[in-house]
Amino acid sequence: MSTQTATGSLDRYFKISQRRSTVAREVRGGVVTFFTMAYIIVLNPIIIAGVPDVDGNYLGGGSQAEAFALVAAATALVAGVMSILMGAVANFPLAMATGLGLNAFVAYSVASQMTWADAMGLVVIEGLVILVLVLTGFRKAVFDAVPLPLKMAISVGIGLFIALVGLVNAGVVRTTGNPSPPIGLGIGGELSGWPVLVFCIGLALMIGLYARGVRGAILIGILATTVIAVVVEAITDAGASGGDAASKGWNLNVPTIPDTFVDMPDFSLLGDFSLLGSFERVGFVTAVLLVFTLLLADFFDTMGTMTAIGAEADLNDEDGTPEGAQRILVVDSIGAVAGGAASVSSNTAYVESASGVGDGARTGLAAIVTGVLFLLATIFSPVVSHIPNEAAVPALVLVGFLMMQQVSEIPWKDIELAIPAFLTIALMPFTYSISVGIGAGFLSYVLIKVVRGKAREVHLLMWIVAVMFLLYFAIDPITRWIS
Repeated sequence: MSTQTATGSLDRYFKISQRRSTVAREVRGGVVTFFTMAYIIVLNPIIIAGVPDVDGNYLGGGSQAEAFALVAAATALVAGVMSILMGAVANFPLAMATGLGLNAFVAYSVASQMTWADAMGLVVIEGLVILVLVLTGFRKAVFDAVPLPLKMAISVGIGLFIALVGLVNAGVVRTTGNPSPPIGLGIGGELSGWPVLVFCIGLALMIGLYARGVRGAILIGILATTVIAVVVEAITDAGASGGDAASKGWNLNVPTIPDTFVDMPDFSLLGDFSLLGSFERVGFVTAVLLVFTLLLADFFDTMGTMTAIGAEADLNDEDGTPEGAQRILVVDSIGAVAGGAASVSSNTAYVESASGVGDGARTGLAAIVTGVLFLLATIFSPVVSHIPNEAAVPALVLVGFLMMQQVSEIPWKDIELAIPAFLTIALMPFTYSISVGIGAGFLSYVLIKVVRGKAREVHLLMWIVAVMFLLYFAIDPITRWIS
């Protein structure tokens, strides 16, 4: 097959020309998305490999260090497979990996009550339940019932959320350790440390390139900033932060040239789960409540993410629904099952995919490129672990701006939509949770309709979701009451 024929086949299958893109742009966008997501290979092990289960065992049954390596390899593998599946099946520029927040809940709230195998079994069950809801059309029907302005608010809120994530990961915004204000600029109100300077240089570079209309501005910015970071570390020896809020070191990865570029991965965590062991360990009611909590967080995160990515890529219809939404949701549901079965926690769509879209990605080819890079990361983990967050997260701040522009489309004079939209936008970054923002928006929308005597205008599915979110927000007192 000639190169021209192969390119033509790619173009037809992924609708590259139809979506006003090119193969080169898709590849570049996929690479950018990978760089902004690669931190999960290091961060996921920190969260779930550093916590023992109720019996005092780490994942895999070995030491904490052994668990870290196992989780890192499996995290990259599942992210790679699921991102490729998303691109090939849904043809959407949306990559997948272990969901942050979900993994912390599994580590600190689920594994503390049962074995790791039991906990991952609950994740598999949660994924199967979501898959059934998708295949029956319920999940998409809920999405279609949401008013368009609320969908726009979700996109804007996610834009602010990922911008905050970028600023926090770079050390520009930090916890103060005081009740008020809880967060502030840098350390003691000042930007401190060489890594923060590198981030600022990277952000300025990306903004400058974007403002000049340079294609590949985000990718160029990431690569150039990584080189700068390596040089800065070689001169200053800033070292790692060590998780200290007052540290001036690098967050997660220290940007040095690795001693080795290849390391063979160990995938022994795959299949190490117990599907029904949790019910015997903690009882039926507690297990069901844990599955319900996982379900709601997973259910709405992806709906918000795909809306935001679709809006940024101009792939949503007039109702704000992304092209191929049903296929996106099916693949995402499979990701939850795959993540639990591989003992890395539920895999979900990543809002960081917006960085690739911001750099031109419009099709599933970009997600496949990201997936291939994740697979390569399983053997090239020494290289991935030396790319600092400070070089990649400026992309999140820039993309946050791009997604924020949709705020002008929200009817701010209509109180029935404006207040729910405001709460959705505000609570996503303030609570560090997409689901919480969506829940607040949905609940306030129903409340305002009711108090204004317009309860009949609320779609039945919005009523159902509102009740589900009431249960979600009240899960702790409900659990205590039942117990």
